[in-house]
Amino acid sequence: MTTAVDKFHEFDRFGSVLGLERVNELLRRLGNPHEGMRYIHVAGTNGKGSVSKFIESGLAGCGYKVGLYTSPYIEKFNERIQFDGQMITDEELELYGDQALAKAAEMTAEGLTSPTEFEVVMATAFLYFKAKAPDIVVLEAGMGGIGDATNVISSPLASVFTSVSFDHMHILGNTLEEIAADKAGIIKRGCPVVSNVSQHGPAAVIAKKAYEMNSRLYDVSKIKFSIDWESPVSQQVSMELWQTDYSEVIISMVGRHQAENLKTALATIEILRKAGELNIERSKLYAGLQKAIQPGRFEVILGRELAANGERLTLLGEDSPYAAADGTPVVVIDGAHNDAGAKAIADTMLENFPDWKTLIVFGMVEKKETEKVIGHFLEVTRDFIVTQPSYEGRAMSAQTLAEIVRAVAADKGVEVNIIDCLDKASDSIDKAASIWRDYDVVLFAGSLYLIGEVRSILKNNSYDPNRTLKYGNQ
Repeated sequence: MTTAVDKFHEFDRFGSVLGLERVNELLRRLGNPHEGMRYIHVAGTNGKGSVSKFIESGLAGCGYKVGLYTSPYIEKFNERIQFDGQMITDEELELYGDQALAKAAEMTAEGLTSPTEFEVVMATAFLYFKAKAPDIVVLEAGMGGIGDATNVISSPLASVFTSVSFDHMHILGNTLEEIAADKAGIIKRGCPVVSNVSQHGPAAVIAKKAYEMNSRLYDVSKIKFSIDWESPVSQQVSMELWQTDYSEVIISMVGRHQAENLKTALATIEILRKAGELNIERSKLYAGLQKAIQPGRFEVILGRELAANGERLTLLGEDSPYAAADGTPVVVIDGAHNDAGAKAIADTMLENFPDWKTLIVFGMVEKKETEKVIGHFLEVTRDFIVTQPSYEGRAMSAQTLAEIVRAVAADKGVEVNIIDCLDKASDSIDKAASIWRDYDVVLFAGSLYLIGEVRSILKNNSYDPNRTLKYGNQ
């Protein structure tokens, strides 16, 4: 049976083509379902998914019915479209997807340029949100900003910028200023702008655009916060935002970069609270923020007990078959695949697992900053397993990746094992498990396509760490 997702993927042949003409025409034929809703629009290179999730969870904790649109997904396509904390169902995806697909087919039949896959999915999300009538929709931009399909909305409650770094340079530009200019295209006239962009050049580009659009700019990049304590699965963060105290906020996403993302989300909420757009109760906001989880972002999947703040912290529930598996290291997954993301995960690994013997298993797609990613990973370990993500088209072969690792790490005593076979995710796990008793922690990183498959196998109880492995039961 051909599903809506299969039909969406048929539009992948049109590639990632920016511009709003196609999606505007598609939405017009659907009755402009995106109009009449309140949006918080989030753009950036890294962190926009986590900021979106913090905002969504915090507002949900305060009783708001929130729609959430993000990309890409980790395990299931439905993750991209959520309402009230729940993914769109398969039945709803078929219902609204078929409506969007029918109008897209009309366009091509009339000789018009076909919408892209992202645009058809975006239209599906708008139809779904219109039916659900959310109080607010948190809308994560896809690629860039000015020509991104999410930019069809007008007058958002706020335009939010998480970071600007090098990614998608073949489309967005070769300098940080060019990339920032594209992302700044989501700024709408008279709508507040929240920016946590620290580099002077791109920050100035965003500030200039905000000035031109008569939009008040809230630059939060210099606002300080403290991390009161942290563990591999949570941390407590404190800060003050415009004379409002936000102390002792406990979140379940770790690393200094996630504390930065929390700051961006809290600043957005505080600005809208002061403007009378939101009604916030502190205790409920805190409870909601603590529930925010971004799958595949420094996520502990397997592991033994760890000591945290003088107490024993069980990483997994007692009913998990992995919680205390003899010889099983801590296993972490993270979709770090560009320079800034790899630096963040390296810093987080070194902060949480200092002096722990570490094995990194990773795969990459082409046109990424592979050498820089490897450079950050070398700060953590010299032991690697490389593989090829299950992604047709731009997946980098394991052999090519191994050659790059050896070139970057010349004379550093690096050990590289290669997995280059059809069932790459499960075989990568098998290979890691065959040697992981020699390690304290194993990090699966790189392409989200690989991370999603690894997460599905490990998280959903479909992998037995104590079984006889293909590579020997060592």
